[in-house]
Amino acid sequence: MADRSAGDGRTAGTVTGAAGAESTAELGRRVLRLRTERGFTQRQLAEPAYTAAYVSTLEAGKVRPSEAALRHLADRLGVSYEELTTGRSPRDATRLRAAVTDARRALATGAAEDAAVLFAEVRDEAERLGFAEERSAALLGLGDCALETGDLTVARDHFEAVERLLAGEPLPRRIPAIRGRAVAHLLAGELRYSCYLLESSIDELNASGLHDPYALLLLYTAAIAPYMDMGAHARAVRAAELALALAPSVDDPGLIARMHRGVARTLIAEGRTAEADASLAKAQELYEQLRIHTDLAHCHWMRGYVHAQDGNLERAERELRTARDMLASKRAALFTVQVEVELADVLRRRGRTAEAEALLLPLLARTPAAGTANTAGGPDTAPGEARPGEAGLTADRGAVHAGGAHRLLGLIADERGDAEAAEEHYCAALSLLERTGAAGDLADLCRLLGDLLRREGRLEAAMDAYRTGLGHRAAPGTTTLGPAPAEPPV
Repeated sequence: MADRSAGDGRTAGTVTGAAGAESTAELGRRVLRLRTERGFTQRQLAEPAYTAAYVSTLEAGKVRPSEAALRHLADRLGVSYEELTTGRSPRDATRLRAAVTDARRALATGAAEDAAVLFAEVRDEAERLGFAEERSAALLGLGDCALETGDLTVARDHFEAVERLLAGEPLPRRIPAIRGRAVAHLLAGELRYSCYLLESSIDELNASGLHDPYALLLLYTAAIAPYMDMGAHARAVRAAELALALAPSVDDPGLIARMHRGVARTLIAEGRTAEADASLAKAQELYEQLRIHTDLAHCHWMRGYVHAQDGNLERAERELRTARDMLASKRAALFTVQVEVELADVLRRRGRTAEAEALLLPLLARTPAAGTANTAGGPDTAPGEARPGEAGLTADRGAVHAGGAHRLLGLIADERGDAEAAEEHYCAALSLLERTGAAGDLADLCRLLGDLLRREGRLEAAMDAYRTGLGHRAAPGTTTLGPAPAEPPV
């Protein structure tokens, strides 16, 4: 009854090696479980083609059955050949995929913590059933939930787990997890490493000829933000151009909308605000159709930034408040406080400095600069410690926006004549931004600090600040990024 394996003439029924023994033993246990569940004896399962002794040997993991034997057993047990050989029930796989879809819908329309509960249930059941594909989808969802709540270390752990699980799969299968990990590093302020992850994957895809449009569009779209923050504007523009060229080959409205958001950012930097607003309108329309609330909030956020750049501060404030309220309702803590930094900038420019300061101080989880009240804590909170459960901006959590908050507080202090507090805030911002490599913001900050020191008569210190700023402004991006990645044939 044993087949002959092609090659060396050994019988297929002979277990040869640990891997074969393990899979054969697992198959035997599965046959035993299914037979017992159905109340069959070994003879009833075996007849008419096989013997009870053969079934007994098979269940003990001592023989690897032929395909014919497996098909006979599957038919007698009332399961598919695939389910018997792999343990994967098509019904279970369909049910778990539907559960992943439900969890994705919950993440799009509700709070990330609630969606995480659903993803965790799928992950645990998929692991129990040995369904690697469904388990990786659930882990990817958990990573996205953690990004939204600002739990960046947890997010990275989930994305890395997906990469390990899919280590033997083609690279395009792992790209969503790599992109997620890059975004987590970006939000933490690790701009160079975020670029490295994305560019390395782009190079590997193109070098291996795996020009998967979806994977490449995901990577180019994700690369725009760290490029812009690092001052590598030419690379950001090229990434946006390539993303637009790839878009017609991708049938994913959510990803297309995200691409339009990224393209809009490059248009804003070039002063093409009308085109940027039109690109954001396309993204917003898609998000509204898909009911993806977090990304829709990001569109309001960026449209607020566009209006602020145009000097329409009233409309900017309205859009930013809408974005903040939407993100707060979804308990997207880190994104909420990042929007509040930009809202505070608009309030300051509208002359409402007290409101801006009151909005900024609670966002910083570290001790406020001298001359300001410690509103980040309270009477029962140590200096520099955020209240329990309250999201704050730190060096490893929203560092770019933390630097922006200190910069704004420095401007407010400077405008009211408090040079000491202004200098402390500028220096705190400088420390944060130098760690991230955000070149454009660093150059502007060094100018502000240099102007302050010059007015104080500290000319040598002012010159040092100006030199530092010029160093960051010269050839933006070239000192921290290697050669641009290879381009796909689009």
